[in-house]
Amino acid sequence: MSQPGSRGATAGLQAQNGAAAASGSPYSNGPVQNALMSSQVSAGQGYDSQLPGSYPHLMPAKSLNPFSGQSNYGGSQGSAQTLNRPPVASNPVPPSLHSGPVPQTPLPASQNPAATPMPSGSFLPGANPPLPLNWQYNYPATGSQTNHFPHVAQPAVSGTTNLTRNQQYVSPGDPSLQTSFIKSGSALPLQNPPLPTSFQPGAPPGPSPAGGPPPVRGLMSQKPPPRVVPPPSFNSSINQEATPQLTNQNPKTSRSVGYAYPSLPPGYQNTAPPSATGMPPSSLNYPSGPQAFTQTPLGANHLNASMSGLSLHPEGLRVVNLLQERNMLPSTPVQPPVPNLHEDIQKLNCNPELFRCTLTSIPQTQALLNKAKLPLGLLLHPFKDLVQLPVVTSSTIVRCRSCRTYINPFVSFLDQRRWKCNLCYRVNDVPEEFMYNPLTRVYGEPHRRPEVQNATIEFMAPSEYMLRPPQPPVYLFVLDVSHNAVETGYLNSVCQSLLDNLDLLPGNTRTKIGFITFDSTVHFYSLQEGLSQPQMLIVSDIEDVFIPMPENLLVNLNESKELVQDLLKTLPQMFTKTLETQSALGPALQAAFKLMSPTGGRMSVFQTQLPTLGVGALKPREEPNQRSSAKEIHLTPSTDFYKKLALDCSGQQVAVDLFLLSGQYSDLASLGCISRYSAGSVYYYPSYHHQHNPVQVQKLQKELQRYLTRKIGFEAVMRIRCTKGLSIHTFHGNFFVRSTDLLSLPNVNPDAGYAVQMSVEESLTDTQLVSFQSALLYTSSKGERRIRVHTLCLPVVSTLNEVFLGADVQAISGLLANMAVDRSVTASLSDARDALVNAVIDSLSAYRSSVLSSQQPGLMVPFSLRLFPLFVLALLKQKSFQTGTNARLDERIFAMCQVKNQPLVHLMLTTHPSLYRVDSLSDEGALNISDRTIPQPPILQLSVEKLSRDGAFLMDAGSVLMLWVGKNCAQNFLSQVLGVQNYASIPQTMTDLPELDTPESARTIAFITWLREQRPFFPILYVIRDESPMKAAFLQNMVEDRTESALSYYEFLLHIQQQVNK
Repeated sequence: MSQPGSRGATAGLQAQNGAAAASGSPYSNGPVQNALMSSQVSAGQGYDSQLPGSYPHLMPAKSLNPFSGQSNYGGSQGSAQTLNRPPVASNPVPPSLHSGPVPQTPLPASQNPAATPMPSGSFLPGANPPLPLNWQYNYPATGSQTNHFPHVAQPAVSGTTNLTRNQQYVSPGDPSLQTSFIKSGSALPLQNPPLPTSFQPGAPPGPSPAGGPPPVRGLMSQKPPPRVVPPPSFNSSINQEATPQLTNQNPKTSRSVGYAYPSLPPGYQNTAPPSATGMPPSSLNYPSGPQAFTQTPLGANHLNASMSGLSLHPEGLRVVNLLQERNMLPSTPVQPPVPNLHEDIQKLNCNPELFRCTLTSIPQTQALLNKAKLPLGLLLHPFKDLVQLPVVTSSTIVRCRSCRTYINPFVSFLDQRRWKCNLCYRVNDVPEEFMYNPLTRVYGEPHRRPEVQNATIEFMAPSEYMLRPPQPPVYLFVLDVSHNAVETGYLNSVCQSLLDNLDLLPGNTRTKIGFITFDSTVHFYSLQEGLSQPQMLIVSDIEDVFIPMPENLLVNLNESKELVQDLLKTLPQMFTKTLETQSALGPALQAAFKLMSPTGGRMSVFQTQLPTLGVGALKPREEPNQRSSAKEIHLTPSTDFYKKLALDCSGQQVAVDLFLLSGQYSDLASLGCISRYSAGSVYYYPSYHHQHNPVQVQKLQKELQRYLTRKIGFEAVMRIRCTKGLSIHTFHGNFFVRSTDLLSLPNVNPDAGYAVQMSVEESLTDTQLVSFQSALLYTSSKGERRIRVHTLCLPVVSTLNEVFLGADVQAISGLLANMAVDRSVTASLSDARDALVNAVIDSLSAYRSSVLSSQQPGLMVPFSLRLFPLFVLALLKQKSFQTGTNARLDERIFAMCQVKNQPLVHLMLTTHPSLYRVDSLSDEGALNISDRTIPQPPILQLSVEKLSRDGAFLMDAGSVLMLWVGKNCAQNFLSQVLGVQNYASIPQTMTDLPELDTPESARTIAFITWLREQRPFFPILYVIRDESPMKAAFLQNMVEDRTESALSYYEFLLHIQQQVNK
């Protein structure tokens, strides 16, 4: 069967684009190298693998619901490669116009790491060459490319806030009209949402003096250049996308930017607000509503990133002696630093919850970056649920002819007819259709188009972006029904959750569903329309699994809904008397893969024990007496079966999500590969049992509800591009790297984060600004092909002090955590711990020796890094990296999976929990959200010093909430909130607060509910008394206190000071 991206697909491409023949693909399941791409890019059309006519080639009309599309995948991103699409003109353009020679053979492995199946950001040993103990962040990892265009990297973006507006720029007509800009029924886009005007240190307050270097990239006009977006490599369909609109692009690049067109000053593009409205009030810099468009005449100097104005930010320049000022933790959530950009540019910038960089001031050279000893990387949350997201339905998608960046707010317009790309500096023509602004209905204002006014935007991809019709939503559930599984009672919860949410599964009339169960054999269920009841088919030959009646096993959900409901009601009872203790997980996965490969889709696997039969069988490897040591623990897979199967799945657009519900060792290090490389997720419920551990049942049900109903993107690909001179070399997250910089995401979900490491390959001395663009191409559950694009703009600086001033300590900690997981697997846990400590020592030593003019006693740190030692100490005590505790091996592996797959905001909360005193909540400073009053108590340091026996303290550790009640807690709190008469009557296993008719109860419940709403998983609440067994877990999260095997925060600071002052 041809696969997405297979030769058949290529042929279609050629016919449409007049492209030269593509060469064979280096990876059998991946997309073929596409002649349309520049020579360095192997076109991984992650999306369009064209499935042989496995389903009818009908494209449903596009739905106008902005949320319907689940576009979560990164559009193809050409990072290191230059992807040129042939301009579309009246005559087909010959391949010779491509940016590079048409690759006829796969790139050498050194250039094309994609040729090897292992993604660079993988846990597997050898995935990235081990770095020296103190990370030299500048070393590109194995697959580093030196291309000018950023490689596709997936920054893990943290945060679940939604930020884009769903502004659509289309007239309310037929949604499918490509000319219309907005989907009907959507809110009109804000023309210029106001951007927060918080200070940018050093940004000149007024218009810059005339003159100055040409605004090269620095002045970006409001149009976003297409460069950052992934090249056609997205899907084949995407590949073509670029072609249609680019007609005569003008290759001249020599004109000075921005001066020839007085009516549109170069900086105008900055006036458009970013579409970051969904952000919480805390993020000061992003627009919150429509704003009138104002053109500020800006010259290049205006946008320059000089830090001369830093005196406006005395706090930023402050040097802190941590040994004297230990309590630097703010009482409100830590905010990301605001880049030092002119406010007209910053107000258009991407919301940091979606896209943020470890350094908000980019060092001019690699030498300067090396000197700072700080890692350079991006963290992405590309498919985050957004409250407002501008959606463009025009058939013209404007991209740079050279690097395929999508037009964005940071390009510069030379005049009405030409724009300069902010990634590669090519001058491109503005297509005729782009001259008309559907929002204002005015002709001749390309700089006011939504694409140039919003840093986050979604395009409806026209048909040229598709090699095959968008796939239908396909959901296959693979359920363990061995004796062990039935004993836990999990089948009842899963089947009930499915019954409750069956009508809420994302999809349309094409949605398909199927079920497989397994023990020592594999069971299929025929749900053919017309049957009076589901029919069970058993395959006992697990050595050579085949699919009986393949046409009736994945059925249309609408047509067979009653049979599906019957099956879900009877399944939990069918195996109650089973004596089968064996588990043939491997053969069941093989069968599921065969069933889904014609279409692609999502496979949800529920497993309760170590697989024991057939391929993929595993043996116990955990040695309880070695749990606490940093040596010789089994963090690597014991077989490559699950990784290989995941790569096969990825090639057929199948993602596998693993739900592990087990009280015993199940070798998650091996099983987790099935999700990691297929862009799935892992869910872990240790000691799950419906009677002995009822609180896990509640957690599973809540998380399944989110899992089953959240939006989803199918057959997605993501590419990250960056300005010429920067390159991306290592990716972190769950995906397969196909063709050096194209991330293959068979499914993309709104709860996944990604991270990438970068280096400065060529000096950035001739530019003041750099940009990063991620493009995610995906198929929504409604069958629309969509491209979600995020563009981030940052200043370039030339001094070490400026680099330190712009450091984002949370993003740095998140990237180091990802690097440390890789180091744990490729080297050892103790190496990873040493490297984390050395990261602090090296950067603070660099600051002391190169920035501080006088050597003072103490531990002197820049204000921006005041929390760096605290966050690294918290990482050392986090379950992934801690020693001296009796944590189960699977729990440690799961924590590592979370580090690699969670957005930054959730990762930071699980690493450094938030502690609040809640026995005296008040409405002072409370938030008001939809008629609810949410108290906002101050965040306390994680130390027993902050506890008192006469209070109650809530610890939010991300996946769990712990309410510790002191022995002398006021009677008022006990009776009005806990509903008990006295301290002794608090139940030992209290996991819910009663809803009492008292203001204290209402405030406490409102606060806990609000905390839970901020995340996609469900944190269980434990009420803890002094003698409760959970007290140890509560105290273990007191990061600043000493434990038997770990230093206190003060001792850690003394250790750092000793090393820094050597």
